[in-house]
Amino acid sequence: MRLLLMSDTHLPRRARALPERLLADLPHADVVVHAGDWVDEATLDLLEQRSRRVIGVYGNNDGPALRARLPEVARADLDGLRLAVVHETGPAQGRERRCADRFPDTDVLVFGHSHIPWDTTTDTGLRLLNPGSPTDRRRQPHCTYMTATAADGELRDVRLHRLPPRT
Repeated sequence: MRLLLMSDTHLPRRARALPERLLADLPHADVVVHAGDWVDEATLDLLEQRSRRVIGVYGNNDGPALRARLPEVARADLDGLRLAVVHETGPAQGRERRCADRFPDTDVLVFGHSHIPWDTTTDTGLRLLNPGSPTDRRRQPHCTYMTATAADGELRDVRLHRLPPRT
């Protein structure tokens, strides 16, 4: 099962549209995961129209309309892989312990908020992934998103995609 992970799209404030390269990857994904801060409903509508399955949550910049359509925390079983998605996890210091305590029955937690790509594993085996942002790099050298594969209860082939600068 192919996964495409993104967060913090902030459309249309930070960019007018999702990058073409990310859009080109949508048809290849079985599941698209968005870890919040969509800002506009049009992005959710677009992903729902172009994707086989969308798992998303709302973020701190998402208004009432998105909060009515999305949960704060989403959970899914993807071919035996126990996935959870949340927007905020708090400061980087202590993140692994907080997340391991909050999501004890989870294999992979996808989160956003910081726009900083993150890939660590806690001492309990919980994998923490932040795909960064495909539209707002903030202090990072590139806008980013991730792809991965879920198979037989395992996460494999995690790849961070760095996008070229917008013109």
